[in-house]
Amino acid sequence: MTNTQLVRNVEGEVALTALAHLKNGEITDAIACFGEKFQFKDRGLGLEFRNPRRLAEFFGKTRELYPDSSLQTDNITIARGQTTIEWTLRTTLNEAFYGGLSRKASVVLHGASIVRTENGRIIEWTDYYDGLTARRTSLAAYFEDWVEL
Repeated sequence: MTNTQLVRNVEGEVALTALAHLKNGEITDAIACFGEKFQFKDRGLGLEFRNPRRLAEFFGKTRELYPDSSLQTDNITIARGQTTIEWTLRTTLNEAFYGGLSRKASVVLHGASIVRTENGRIIEWTDYYDGLTARRTSLAAYFEDWVEL
């Protein structure tokens, strides 16, 4: 194995390790995969995190609001210093329905994560997906700062 292949494997492994920790509810371990200075952007929700405590809160709230979520990795590409992970997220939501009733709605969401690493740590992670299809407004609302006019 060449040094270039080894570096590429490490780049991809860091991102996959973080995903595995999140899948298992190991938020602290997932955060440990990030560098001291990092950026996490969720383009579907329009959120950005640079603080590990806030990112841990985001991961925890995601798990709380969508406990039956499952993330399937569809494709991984490592090129030019970044890892691209194409994925499919499946979850079920309870939604308000006519007459005060509720219904279960299945959500299938396709997206991609672009991850850059440096010295074996994640320095930038950006998720891209259709925010409307995701139906994660309750999660977004939890992290938006309210401004009084």
